Amino acid sequence: MGLDAFQEVVDLFFIEVEEALEALMHGPGLEAQLHFLKGAALNLGFTEFAALCQSGETMAAAGRPREVRLHLIRAAYGTARDHFLAEWEWRLAA
Repeated sequence: MGLDAFQEVVDLFFIEVEEALEALMHGPGLEAQLHFLKGAALNLGFTEFAALCQSGETMAAAGRPREVRLHLIRAAYGTARDHFLAEWEWRLAA
């Protein structure tokens, strides 16, 4: 995959993940949204974010959606995104 194609994948990833995170805060389908986020996160190596999504997905599936800590999931995404972008810019400059 070339750099331009990978950039498109990354851009789409960020758009879709941020839309899904917004949907978590305002709508139903918590388990399905967390499942989607977990898979998307693993595609780019956002392992801590993926693990939190997995944990939340498990809680939601067990009928405990109020125990899902959405603020931790959002924070983990922000940290992973910032680290990825800093690393991405560094690799492009090399």
